[in-house]
Amino acid sequence: MLQTLLQLDRQLFHFINTDLSNPFFDWIMPWLREPKFWIPLYVFLFVFCIWRYKKTGVIIIACLALTFGVADYGSASLFKSFIKRTRPCNDPAMAQTIIRRVDCGPAYSFPSTHASNHFALAFGFSLIFYKRWRWVWLWAILWAGMVCFAQVYVGVHYPIDILGGALFGILVGWLVALLFKKLEPKF
Repeated sequence: MLQTLLQLDRQLFHFINTDLSNPFFDWIMPWLREPKFWIPLYVFLFVFCIWRYKKTGVIIIACLALTFGVADYGSASLFKSFIKRTRPCNDPAMAQTIIRRVDCGPAYSFPSTHASNHFALAFGFSLIFYKRWRWVWLWAILWAGMVCFAQVYVGVHYPIDILGGALFGILVGWLVALLFKKLEPKF
């Protein structure tokens, strides 16, 4: 069963990494995974929360920072060092068929820290603001999904790495959103 799942994971990876290859994706996908590309969005959200919600905005930012910190530490330091799955771009069995679009890096692959971080922030933000803006979850999850798809497309993660990171991020985002609701019940 596990071998079948890993084989399916590799096939889906090859589909995304090679079969979907096109000049537009080759240009945009490396950017989508870079902090220079998405940090302006997070800076905007930081300023918006402080400006619009004052003291509550500070609590929102603190909760989102906690969300990021727990998701990042959990995926990068705890899970990866325990599971030790080789990245597809470092796997000798994949070397002949993979399209490498960015530097690979020496770290392990499962779970994807990008997926954990972005889905934790997206899910936490969505749960905090859902009653005020019902559509916010769609844009937040779409954003996180695009960043994660880029991770597979450029060749640094398998789809299961993304799924594992996303699920862990969703759990962290949900738990911290619950904490926020306890801290700020009138929001």
